[in-house]
Amino acid sequence: MTEIPSIQWFPGHMTKTKRMIKASLPLVDAVVEIIDARIPESSKNPDLQTLIGGKPRIVILNKCDTADDKATSKWLSWYQKQGITAIAADCRSGKGLNKFAPTVRKVLADLIKKYEDKGMKGRVLHLMVVGIPNVGKSSFINRLAGQKKAKVEDRPGVTRTKQWVKLENDIELLDMPGVLWPKFEDMAVGEKLAFTGAVKDDVVDVEALACRLLDYLSDLYSKELTARYKIEISEGDDGYELLQKVGIARGMRIAGGEINTERAAITVLDEYRSGKLGRITLELPQ
Repeated sequence: MTEIPSIQWFPGHMTKTKRMIKASLPLVDAVVEIIDARIPESSKNPDLQTLIGGKPRIVILNKCDTADDKATSKWLSWYQKQGITAIAADCRSGKGLNKFAPTVRKVLADLIKKYEDKGMKGRVLHLMVVGIPNVGKSSFINRLAGQKKAKVEDRPGVTRTKQWVKLENDIELLDMPGVLWPKFEDMAVGEKLAFTGAVKDDVVDVEALACRLLDYLSDLYSKELTARYKIEISEGDDGYELLQKVGIARGMRIAGGEINTERAAITVLDEYRSGKLGRITLELPQ
């Protein structure tokens, strides 16, 4: 296995976000947590449960189009057993989002009835949208709103302030900036967040990161790896040896014929993140 330095990334504005979430909770009826379907456990902020307290919660397993279908089904079942409502969706294409509004009304059925009994039928439901950086919160809101209300960029830390977005129906969403937690106790969690781009590439060694990703893929998705890069995986190959094979297969060489492993690393990470490597999930329910 390739060694990679411990990954820690907690910009100062994220402390502000935690305070913002806590202060805004009285304004909302429920919390929508967006997680990455490829790494559902690692992309779940463990601080959020404490932050949101007893508020109803809906989990969106986003980017399901790049995740393993069978693994996503297992995660949906796992959440159901925990008593948590979860939906698999792809916010860029809109897949699965037609279930969102009906799910909100189901989760908040008691509250809606309470409003109706008080003569407040059709009262707007307010939901806070939370999640780690680059998990797709803004894409989720934009797709539901039907127009670009929240800023979307394929890099972490873009949304910096909270904003309300009204949907076509009786639902309003409060978009919050992405928030990680101050320290990853499990080094593998930090790695997986870096694989998906939730941690900025400029705070990690991209070559070491790509080597670690190749370690995972050679164990879990070797067929997808060999099919994409037309390489052979030999017993005992570590991530760096696989990265060199990718560089050779793609003709990535620099002056003197040396393999351009940095370029190969960027390619591997980009193609994993975009789904070009296949539908890959790196963790299953315990």
